[in-house]
Amino acid sequence: MPSFDVVSEVDEHELANAIDQANREISNRFDFKGSDARVDYAEPVLTIFADDEFKAGQVRDILEPKLVKRGIDIGCLEPGEVEERGGGKVQQKVTVRRGIDTALGKTLVKKIKSSKMKVQAAIQGEQLRITGKKRDDLQAVIALLKEEDTGLPLQYTNFRD
Repeated sequence: MPSFDVVSEVDEHELANAIDQANREISNRFDFKGSDARVDYAEPVLTIFADDEFKAGQVRDILEPKLVKRGIDIGCLEPGEVEERGGGKVQQKVTVRRGIDTALGKTLVKKIKSSKMKVQAAIQGEQLRITGKKRDDLQAVIALLKEEDTGLPLQYTNFRD
């Protein structure tokens, strides 16, 4: 029976490369000379360090296009509040979200079941497994999920015929 998985993943290697590129650009930019602006990554949190709130925003403006160029959807980033860290400097924690949590999984399953398509949807850990008798039904489910605004980038993997 044909099936596929709905997942939300981030490529770790591409994420590390984007962070390295952003840090390299920050160290070369004239407006950041002598500042402590940088991006650190300790899974699953990116930490943006800067001298003030404005420069923290500039660091994010440098980081986000680097992520997009590397194929990482910035919808998976969940920015936190800009916090004071002493000495007049600030930091901002940005969580990198992965996987489909149970609440979102349940709403997606309800959406699929309410569409009356002849498919089965099951939550398996942090992913959804969609199975059906026809490939066309599975493609219709993919189209349905693409229209749905989940707030999290979804990928469709492991298609079996």
